[in-house]
Amino acid sequence: MTPQTVHLALYDTLADWEFGYATARLNDPQFQREPGRYRVRTVAETLDPVTTKGGVRMLPDLLLSDLDPADSAMLVLPGADTWLDGGNAAFGAAARRWLDAGVPVAAICGATVGLAAEGLLDDRPHTGNAVEELSTAAAYAGAAHFSTERAVRAGGLITAGGASALEFGREILAELDVYEPAVLDAWYGLFRTGDPEWFGKLVAAVS
Repeated sequence: MTPQTVHLALYDTLADWEFGYATARLNDPQFQREPGRYRVRTVAETLDPVTTKGGVRMLPDLLLSDLDPADSAMLVLPGADTWLDGGNAAFGAAARRWLDAGVPVAAICGATVGLAAEGLLDDRPHTGNAVEELSTAAAYAGAAHFSTERAVRAGGLITAGGASALEFGREILAELDVYEPAVLDAWYGLFRTGDPEWFGKLVAAVS
């Protein structure tokens, strides 16, 4: 099986904690419905190293300008301080191309501000850190569609606030059909509560 590629966007100050639940499970075949179906590769505007919010240096695999949505299973956009300053506009535009091509996009925290600036949240159910933050994007006209849910998945677009990395990961795994529903529920229950009972349910779900 040739794996489908999930593309993780890199830019300076990206939030280290916001994508790990998803990328770790995508790269781990344990419990997956179709092991090896996905791989994760990083994409950036240049091939220069980026430095995360936590001070970790990361090297991009690919240039955004070379990437076609047809070659992607999903584009994942973590938050970063740079989004709040109007940066990463190329990734906001890429999100439009991905969605127009029918390829899912997942955006969390500050990245939702970039989507708001691109006009992508005006007619879709969505969430983010707060509707007030999204409203700092002058183009945003989607307040009526804002939800207080931890994460929202609608029409191929996943959005979440920065405090909801676990829920963000759950919705990515659901959108990509990585686990059987009972497995996903048990996985989420285990990480949400830390109760070992959920691990037993997880093992039972894959037995």
